[in-house]
Amino acid sequence: MIRLEHINIVIADIPTSLKFYKAAFPEWKVRDSGQSEWFGVTRNWCHFGDDTSYLTFNDDADSAPRDHHGHQAGISHLGFESSDIEALQVRLAEAGFKPHSFGNDNPYRHNVYYYDPDGIEVEFVQYFSDDISKRNSTV
Repeated sequence: MIRLEHINIVIADIPTSLKFYKAAFPEWKVRDSGQSEWFGVTRNWCHFGDDTSYLTFNDDADSAPRDHHGHQAGISHLGFESSDIEALQVRLAEAGFKPHSFGNDNPYRHNVYYYDPDGIEVEFVQYFSDDISKRNSTV
């Protein structure tokens, strides 16, 4: 078995990023935080998640994020499944975040896309079927 345990992200400011991710994941918490050095640069870090999965934030970003309309190598977006995408959108709106786009109409899923405070694209999807072929359909 293999499962994703964590994603390590370099950002500009941990409190600003936490505002977005706390709204998206209200059941998650700051698991730990501290300071370290990465190739001669001191940075703060934070593990935000639950007991089994988390995001690591490191506040030493020194460049703009990947251009989402370009073709640079790197991660295009992070994708998370939600059991209630409408409630998620309300929480993010209340925290001051608006989606930048929505997925194609599909009877088996709804997708919504946001840019987090550091310009990282985050997709949230809610499925309306347990049938994998329907979830993956391009209807």
